[in-house]
Amino acid sequence: MYKLIAIDIDDTLINDNKEVTPATQQALEQAIAAGVIVTLATGRAYSSAQAIARQTGLNVPIITYQGSLVKNLLDEKVLYERYVPAEAIRKTFEFCAEHHLHLQTYIDDKLYAREENQKLIDYTNLNRTKYYVEPDFLKLASQPTPKMLIIDEPDYLDKIAPQLRELLGAEVHITKSKPNFLEITHQEGTKGHALKFLAAHFGCELAETIAIGDSWNDHEMLEAAGLGVAMGNAIPALKEIADYVTLSNNEDGVKAVIDKFVLQPQ
Repeated sequence: MYKLIAIDIDDTLINDNKEVTPATQQALEQAIAAGVIVTLATGRAYSSAQAIARQTGLNVPIITYQGSLVKNLLDEKVLYERYVPAEAIRKTFEFCAEHHLHLQTYIDDKLYAREENQKLIDYTNLNRTKYYVEPDFLKLASQPTPKMLIIDEPDYLDKIAPQLRELLGAEVHITKSKPNFLEITHQEGTKGHALKFLAAHFGCELAETIAIGDSWNDHEMLEAAGLGVAMGNAIPALKEIADYVTLSNNEDGVKAVIDKFVLQPQ
């Protein structure tokens, strides 16, 4: 019997219209009524994820910033938190300035960028996130952050990712949440680490957990979970490591998983 389900938001829980469908909403409610803990696991900031979690009626801790922050919805108590090491923040800021890259950083759950440009506007429209422009951007390099995000063309990000890994070292985790989003967190700021933490927090075995996602930043949690599920619209690499591939996010793939493995277990 599965006791904990962790669900990615973008292109997983929500469809291409950015909505949780009534059918998926009902499945979430049925899972909760059956005593299963349902949580979100997202690269989004807490403030952005919180709105969707509340809208879907969840009241448990949620995994945000790729796993760098696990926070209660009810009292907003922080249960798990990992910041990018200070030296890695400074080096990332310098690298992005030198290569004229669009960098976003998150401080006190607020999104900051050096300038307002189309990359920032498109990103914040996607996540419905408020943003702040700080022209003296380098001064933010001394502020603690759970996540930094570089936005650029997929091929270019693939080219600079190894350079950043070498520059920043083993203390950071670098992953892609979408083809044009390169995300930098603490090495323990992954959805996999956060899922392990939450399972222990709720006293359940990892074998009793389900993780559902669509992008490569979900692979650690799919590998950690008892049942790792890739969406029908997931990238091929994630489908290869998944235990099960469900329908797409436009076909209520999350509902299909809950129906099959939680409400009508074989």
